[in-house]
Amino acid sequence: MTIKYDVIVVGSGPAGVSSAYPLLKAGLSVLMVDGGNQPISKPPTLDFLSWRTTDHRQSDLIIGNNFYSLKSLNGGSPKLRIPGFEYVFKDYLEFNRIENKGYSITGSLAAGGLSNAWGSGVACLSQAELENFPFPSSELNLSYESIARRIGLSGRSHDDLQIYHGVDMWAKAPIQIDSIHEYLFAKYQKKMSKNLDAQFSMGRTRLATLSENLADRKACSLCGNCLWGCSSGSIYSAADEISNLKSYENFRYLPGFRVQEIIPNLKLPVIEGIHLKDGVHQRFEAGKIFLAAGTIASSGLAFKALNLFKEVSILSCPTAAFMVWVPRFLGKPREVGFGSGQLAFRLRLDMGNLHAYGATFSTLGIPVSEFLSKVPMRAPFGLTMLRNLLSSCIVGNLFLPGNLGGGKIQLTEKGALVVRHEPNSEVKGLTKEAKSILARGYRKIGGVLLPGSFTIGNPGGDIHYAGTMPMRMNPSRGETDRNGELIGLAGVHVVDGACLPILTEKPHTFTIMANADRIGRYVADEFQLQK
Repeated sequence: MTIKYDVIVVGSGPAGVSSAYPLLKAGLSVLMVDGGNQPISKPPTLDFLSWRTTDHRQSDLIIGNNFYSLKSLNGGSPKLRIPGFEYVFKDYLEFNRIENKGYSITGSLAAGGLSNAWGSGVACLSQAELENFPFPSSELNLSYESIARRIGLSGRSHDDLQIYHGVDMWAKAPIQIDSIHEYLFAKYQKKMSKNLDAQFSMGRTRLATLSENLADRKACSLCGNCLWGCSSGSIYSAADEISNLKSYENFRYLPGFRVQEIIPNLKLPVIEGIHLKDGVHQRFEAGKIFLAAGTIASSGLAFKALNLFKEVSILSCPTAAFMVWVPRFLGKPREVGFGSGQLAFRLRLDMGNLHAYGATFSTLGIPVSEFLSKVPMRAPFGLTMLRNLLSSCIVGNLFLPGNLGGGKIQLTEKGALVVRHEPNSEVKGLTKEAKSILARGYRKIGGVLLPGSFTIGNPGGDIHYAGTMPMRMNPSRGETDRNGELIGLAGVHVVDGACLPILTEKPHTFTIMANADRIGRYVADEFQLQK
């Protein structure tokens, strides 16, 4: 049996919810489905230092009752090893039949998708970057504003990255930074600021984390629990928006319905899937289907429906991580503060032909086990050193543009989705240059890039996947048009990162959300014209 809606949205992450709002406001009937994974525990409510001292659940919070955090200590974001986030990533590879060959893959079957465990960094694409899109930049700018006002942004600052981030017209004041970052930023502003052609530029992070209350979400309390879950809702999560969507009478939410395929060659597009609760299969029919399951999962559904077995590129950002020691703060007591990115930086590489982006974080709230493998000494001695050193250190990440990622993705005739890595010869030289610029830049403002701490991330470890079905002015089969409609599969629109034609080094979720909103507006207008 099939049941008809105007639009079915596959996925409840940032792209899914952003595409749904304009549809619902236009009066269209919308069904949203997702994999149904739900949290099994609540994040800490006490500040980090307090619960680390007093909470009797520490072993469950830090290690997990099934030793979850100890099963994969090498590579990737520390959030992948937080027991409270196990539900976010559970079953993703198995259900989507993904085989990774030298390429790290992370995805989600949870309500809200990966926004349950993201860093909340935001940025707009520049006018020059938007020239790669097959529509006027004004269309995306309208949606940027709509998304910003809905989810709330912080970080507004007259600094060297104001234009680069491009969100300050909507952002509120920045969240308070800790004393180490305050010191480094003050020295940067005194010694290096306003040299916009410099190889190393620094500014405040722009975030989808609140510095002021918004609706029922509270401003950041500086509790230091960002890595462990935000109990006050300060950090944006698409999961928190589902209750708002439910207030529309024309909206139906069906968690735990895992889409197995899109049925082509019918008058209207149809999804077929299985209810997680009872194993019952069902079909749903709609005028339009929006794929918002995440780049890799959406690609698998689309390629299967198209019988598309050729290998295509997947964009992802080569990454690195590093630690900076600030000698002035050696021996300082630990202080509770913001646990996500506090300062951002931009690097000019390759004679200014491309940029790298990154942010730095307090070491507070990050398990010591995340650092221990990087210390060149036996564990007992390493632990002693880290206890004395970490409170005077910050850690950072680095992202290169996504066209350097070297990812390839292909559907096999047996239905598996193979993702492999093809090394890019430029990356080694660019990361070496980035390391040198970082060391020189931090040295000028009182920091020391610790020897051996600069570590290249695993391919795909950035989790910034995009571009498998890019929007083109003249798309071919398996690509998408200016409104994300998939060529070869009429009525199916790709609204997540899979349809982006480029992936820059900047945070990309804000652009994905804006583009999903833009496509939702287009489809809503299209339905109105048909009536």
